[in-house]
Amino acid sequence: MPHTSTLGVFGGGQLGRMFCQAASALGYQTHVFAPEAGCPASQVADSHTQADYHDFAEVEAFARSVAAATLEFENVPVATVEAAGRHCPVRPSGEALFTVQNRGREKRFLIGVGVECAPFAMVRSNDELQAAIAQIGAPAVLKTTQFGYDGKGQTMVRDASQASDAWAYLGRHKCVLEGFVSFRRELSVVVARDSQGATSVCGPIENEHANHILDLSVYPASCSPATAAEARRVAVRVAHELDVVGVMCVEFFETEDGRVLVNEVAPRPHNSGHLTIEASPASQFEQQARTLAGLPLGDFTPRGPAAMANLLGDLWSEGEPNWDRATALGATVHLYGKTNPKPGRKMGHLTVQAGSPEEARTQAIAARSSLHSA
Repeated sequence: MPHTSTLGVFGGGQLGRMFCQAASALGYQTHVFAPEAGCPASQVADSHTQADYHDFAEVEAFARSVAAATLEFENVPVATVEAAGRHCPVRPSGEALFTVQNRGREKRFLIGVGVECAPFAMVRSNDELQAAIAQIGAPAVLKTTQFGYDGKGQTMVRDASQASDAWAYLGRHKCVLEGFVSFRRELSVVVARDSQGATSVCGPIENEHANHILDLSVYPASCSPATAAEARRVAVRVAHELDVVGVMCVEFFETEDGRVLVNEVAPRPHNSGHLTIEASPASQFEQQARTLAGLPLGDFTPRGPAAMANLLGDLWSEGEPNWDRATALGATVHLYGKTNPKPGRKMGHLTVQAGSPEEARTQAIAARSSLHSA
């Protein structure tokens, strides 16, 4: 029989780690299912099943040991989620996961529910690629349909002559060609939704990327009130249409004329929402635990302006950063328990709260810069 006070999570990375910390703070035990030994989530969990996602005997045993389970990343196999779902609630469901795991299915879903995204065409052969370029035009972005994150699995096609080389670079897998969007800013909205359909919303948050990796997130975004309201409306609609129970993030491009186009949907907490740990009465991870446990949603609205800066492995190039410098500048530092600080690898983040979004952004950058100064 499942332990009614144990919540499970598939995935052992930093999102699972912060989920476990939030669930523990609410009084729940946590059980992580992940194939990696010593992963960030397992370091703070009460239990860790170290097994392959296709080891269905272990999946069943895990599911029987928890009251409910969630996901920390969207590349958990749908078959794993469906197998676990026969023995405990899994949120989000395998059906929602199936839709968003594939960029083509995701975009067709969005268009089907009346949500605007960039123009796109599916690519399965060189002939289809050439037809897609003729239809969409260039510049455009070619993306693999699956397993892309932090800029992986995508490349820019600046003119039609580059198309075949771009597809070869991506391994000639099934792809989506997306029209390049000239955008004013990138936004994200994080939505918590419970099993009764009630929602709580954080955002929009304004995001800045460097080398295709999220670098800085600032709340509130500097868009107009009308654009902010439309982003929140669309995010809630996507959550309802996907029937997501848990936490999900919708990433947007804001166009030069103030429209919002959905870029991607993540059926889990999101990097841009990390600032809610300090800034909101209930963080995105607490909301995730609440939806899993059947508790009422918490207050998701940040108390005031805040900024989050990612800490990548590059910061360790000259040894362990001096964390006291950042905290002396008012930052709260979160480290993920990873032992190998590779360049470009997310090792942690820091958050700053301030009187204005601009001040929070400036202070977050200064706090991070202090870590590698002499």
